[in-house]
Amino acid sequence: MVTAIIPAAFPSPRRQDKKNMSDNLHEEGHTGPIKTPKQLLITIFLSFVAPVFIIIGLVYYVTSGNKPAAGAANADKAVAQRIQKAGAVEVRDANREMKSGEEVFKAQCTACHSAGVAGAPKFGDAAAWAPRIATGYPALLNSALKGKGAMAAQGGGNLDDVEVGRAVAYMANAGGGKFEEPKATAPAAAASK
Repeated sequence: MVTAIIPAAFPSPRRQDKKNMSDNLHEEGHTGPIKTPKQLLITIFLSFVAPVFIIIGLVYYVTSGNKPAAGAANADKAVAQRIQKAGAVEVRDANREMKSGEEVFKAQCTACHSAGVAGAPKFGDAAAWAPRIATGYPALLNSALKGKGAMAAQGGGNLDDVEVGRAVAYMANAGGGKFEEPKATAPAAAASK
C-alpha cells in the first residue's frame, strides 16, 4: 500500500478553510483578565506578597496579649484558672480525732436529711430508710462516698471515709437499722502493715 505524503507547503483549500475557522474560535474563547506583561507581573507579585502579609498579621494577632479572655470578665483570674496545677497536696493532721456519726450528721447531713430535701430519706423515718437498709451497709456507704441523685460525694463535705461511714450508720440506725459504727484504724498499725 502506497500512501502519499502531502507537504505542508501545499495545503488543500479544504484544509485551509477548516484551519482558519478553528483558529478564530480558539483565539476568541481563551481570553483572560491578564492581557499585558505588566498585569502578569503585578498578579504574580500580589499572589506571593498578599498571603505573606496575611500570615504575618495572623501571627501578630495570636501572639498579642490584648485579646479578651474567653468567657471571663477578669482576664487575670481566667489565665490563673487555665494554668493552675492539675493536682493539689492537702496537708491534714493524721492524728486528729475522728468525728462521730452524730457530729458528721449535724455538720453535713442535717441540711437535707432533716427536711427530706430532693428525695433524701428523713432522719428517723423508718419507712423511708427500710428499703435502703435492706441493700446493706456497703451499698449505703458507697452511695454516701460517691454520691447519689442530688447528693454529692461525701454529702458535699471534706470528710474522711470512716467519718462518712459513721454518719451512714448513725442515720440508718435511727431509721431502724442495726449497723455497727466503723472504728478508726490506728495510724501506727496502718503504717506498720
